[in-house]
Amino acid sequence: MVSPITVASLATPIVKDTLNFPKVIPDTILRRHGVFPVEELGKPAYDPLVQTLNRDAMPHKEVIRLKTEEDATDPITGEVDQAQVGKPIYGNKWLVGYTVENKPQDQAESAIRNKRDQLLAETDWMALSDVTMPTEMQSYRQALRDITGQAGFPYSVTWPTKP
Repeated sequence: MVSPITVASLATPIVKDTLNFPKVIPDTILRRHGVFPVEELGKPAYDPLVQTLNRDAMPHKEVIRLKTEEDATDPITGEVDQAQVGKPIYGNKWLVGYTVENKPQDQAESAIRNKRDQLLAETDWMALSDVTMPTEMQSYRQALRDITGQAGFPYSVTWPTKP
């Protein structure tokens, strides 16, 4: 597997001593040396409490579309190469993206419980004996305590709205 090369890596002393590049390197020269511009895709939405966002280690070529039967038809014989149907047609761009992975179950549960405990602590003063807690606040606090009983816990939690 070929490692990605950056324009900055071409300025290292080892490369400078063996290759001569102008200060601004034209794309044609970069392509000749296997260096292509890489576009970074936007980061997807994720919940940092229970998920991690990982940047792809290697860029991949842009997929424009998948081959149709028309694309896989031999222009001379008219035969369709069914093995080619559905395979990608690549563009000229190189892309680097992100993947979202769920944290291990125990870490995700712990993170959700910690946030829940923090939210409860913020309203503990209302549970003091000399304060009358409104019904809405009682419901909010109960909903926080019930978080662990939600069907999607810990990866899909609906947080109650603080009154």
